[in-house]
Amino acid sequence: MTVAGVKVKREEFEATIGDIEPKGDPDKGEAEEKDRRRLGDDYASVLMLSQLALAGHLDATPEVRQKLEVARLQILSDAEFARLLEQTKPSASELNDYYQAHLPDFDRVQVRRLFIWKMGGGSKNTRGLPPEQAEARAAAIVQASASGDDSVKLAEMFKGSDLGLFDDPPVTFVRGQLPAKLDKAAFTMKTGQWVEADDTPDRKILIYLAGRDRQPLPEVSSLVSKLVQGEKMKKELEELRKKAGIWMNEDYFGRGSAVTTEPGEHRRTSGAPSDSGNQ
Repeated sequence: MTVAGVKVKREEFEATIGDIEPKGDPDKGEAEEKDRRRLGDDYASVLMLSQLALAGHLDATPEVRQKLEVARLQILSDAEFARLLEQTKPSASELNDYYQAHLPDFDRVQVRRLFIWKMGGGSKNTRGLPPEQAEARAAAIVQASASGDDSVKLAEMFKGSDLGLFDDPPVTFVRGQLPAKLDKAAFTMKTGQWVEADDTPDRKILIYLAGRDRQPLPEVSSLVSKLVQGEKMKKELEELRKKAGIWMNEDYFGRGSAVTTEPGEHRRTSGAPSDSGNQ
């Protein structure tokens, strides 16, 4: 294309348009051809308006100069951040070392949850058991479990009823996926037993541990990689801040720790946006 005497080759257009707006594959069908035309029109408009801005010396105005400087700072900052990300990619041995040092973090459990609804006695539920009956049912299940009886059959009585909810089959959870009280109980109880994990005016929650295992490293390698790289990036950025000799006026900024950034969460200097019950 040519805009006011400025020629733009295909390679230049395709290398630049992606920074202006997303584009489709220019070699795919009629829809992509129409999209390529729209992108070409947009590119031509951007080039035309930028030429007019330069001709009118708008790049010399304080407002535009500030925006250009902020954009320059951000582009350079992003480029250096990307370089640091590449530099801090963890090795296979680093992934294994982290995994071995944090084995309990990758434990997972297979549990059955039993929700027993309560009604009356301060509950907002319109169905369920009176608190005394709910307590008796829960106690019977826990007692049967401790005695080695078939406690799961007692819990299955709530399956498909309006008195509660029952997990059938068991559901798998990793650490942190369950609410805090349930998570603590699930990862500390014995296999094959029921325990009461929570009790509120609206419901009792019992959980049964059907099994426990650990996620193997290949299954969680992407997560471990992100965690290891996050630690390495944090250390690297802290060292860079020390070497840069950063000082901030606490009368203006206040006291506080330095902001740390995880991989993929680079803070921008511009204003761009960042990337069961029965009541």
